[in-house]
Amino acid sequence: MNYYFLFCQDELLLTSGGDVPLRDEPPIRLEAWQHLHHLPDLNGHACFTARLDTPVLGDEWQMVPLRASFDVLPASLYNMAGKAREILYWDQTTKFCGVCGAPMKLHTDISKRCTNCGKEVWPALATAIIVAVTRHDNQEILLVQSNKFKKDYLGLVAGFVETGETLEECLHREVWEETHIKVKNIRYFASQPWPYPCGLMVGFIAEYDSGEVQLQRSELNKGGWYSRDNMPAIPGEVSLARHLIDHWLAQ
Repeated sequence: MNYYFLFCQDELLLTSGGDVPLRDEPPIRLEAWQHLHHLPDLNGHACFTARLDTPVLGDEWQMVPLRASFDVLPASLYNMAGKAREILYWDQTTKFCGVCGAPMKLHTDISKRCTNCGKEVWPALATAIIVAVTRHDNQEILLVQSNKFKKDYLGLVAGFVETGETLEECLHREVWEETHIKVKNIRYFASQPWPYPCGLMVGFIAEYDSGEVQLQRSELNKGGWYSRDNMPAIPGEVSLARHLIDHWLAQ
């Protein structure tokens, strides 16, 4: 049997019991233009993904936003769902060649080739850093609220890596631009695929070096130093930001 990761925009089709459909054939009828993309195998089962034109209705099914599926699915299935969503996003945004404008055609499961000039493309990742900055012998952590947050919680300084920039250079730049402080003793923590839509988050821990916090108001609503006994609301467990914060809280 096969796993089928079927998406309508950002919503994943799950059974009413909260499972990814595991069937011999697609759980619903797919049209000719709804291409089934092959994904890596998982738990001994083949995996496929496709884009749906409309949500699936009925007592047997439910449509769940990808991010919310983190609270429903086992980690391995959630991670595969994220990969599936990224493949569908890549397929949708690479229909035509960026060199000559001719149609692109699938060459392998994760590559396309131009039907005219032969240009090949693969799924691209937008790499970003995220950093937990601490001070006073690890007693305080720097938390900020991006103006892109939809809920009233505080997270960590983060930002996209620019062309020609190392991860460490990006970290120094983003911390300086967003808070006007300098950091030292940078240490790698972990990385996380972030399929919203095609990101890779690289997490670090760093120590405060110098400067006074001056927030970049074009990017941040609020922020400052927090100790373990006066923590604000923080991001959900799906995020690397939360993993970094929890690591600090546990020390």
